[in-house]
Amino acid sequence: MKKVLITGSSGFIGSFLVEQSIERGYNTVAGIRSSSSMEYLKETSASLFITDLSDKESIKKNLLEFDRFDYIIHNAGITKTCDKILFDKVNYINTKNLVEALIELDRIPEKFILISSLAAYGPGRNGNIPIKLSDSPLPISIYGESKLKTEKYLKSIKGFPYLIFRPTGVYGPREKDYFVMYQSIKSGLETYVGSREQYISFIYVKDLVQILITSLESNSVRKSYFVSDLKDYTAVEFNEIVKNELGKKTISIVFPKFFVKMIAFLGEKISCLLSRNIPTLNTEKYKDISQRNWLCDSSDLVKDFDFKPDYDLRNGIKETIDWNKKQGLL
Repeated sequence: MKKVLITGSSGFIGSFLVEQSIERGYNTVAGIRSSSSMEYLKETSASLFITDLSDKESIKKNLLEFDRFDYIIHNAGITKTCDKILFDKVNYINTKNLVEALIELDRIPEKFILISSLAAYGPGRNGNIPIKLSDSPLPISIYGESKLKTEKYLKSIKGFPYLIFRPTGVYGPREKDYFVMYQSIKSGLETYVGSREQYISFIYVKDLVQILITSLESNSVRKSYFVSDLKDYTAVEFNEIVKNELGKKTISIVFPKFFVKMIAFLGEKISCLLSRNIPTLNTEKYKDISQRNWLCDSSDLVKDFDFKPDYDLRNGIKETIDWNKKQGLL
């Protein structure tokens, strides 16, 4: 039985990866921090790999407690923080520590999967034309820059068996950022930044983990992919689907960009000063939501993995909202 280590297993995407890996018959090891929540892992059969990715010697010590991992899916990282320096430390340096530990112990897996982000390339530059792999990456956020730096590091290691996946907006049960938008619509408010004209791509979390697990035993290596459900949407379509599922009518408001930017700045400063908790609307998030084009070309997923997503946005939102209702969250 092949053994797979999944870092960042306690979070939204990581917990679904653990479930799918076990379902596919892998000997699954959940990589977590000592302080990680066990909420989504307590009922799984996964073994635990508890380590501090900021400490290479600690990683090496913990790796030696296990037999060699056949595959590693590196999902650990941060998407928001009050301390912007942590983007580089957690997303880049910690990945570097893990990879160096594997190399120094001669424990390089058959495949090392990096979960990056569309943010590493930045938004589309031309109207509603999807960004392609042949385009040059131009990240607009510190988070995106940290992901791109990590990608470049993996590519610089001669012969290292990486695959890089850059998901677009990932949504589904347990996710918290889009959940704020569901709450807003439930309260009767439908919001836009600068314009109602925004083009977006999405991927449902179950389809994302499907392609990641499928890629483990594929012939693909040292390649990169954008990950979406292969369809293009608009912000208006997204809101309409959510409204229909919630059975709500809304007031539609287009907020000027300068106003949202100011609110993001002030909210971040106050929240980080008082509680050290970064709000959902923050200065980095503003950079993303103020862009008009987040479409991407994921056709290589079809060519290399025969990818056929089980969910489009309508089905995915329905399942997500149903889950949130059952949890008493909506």
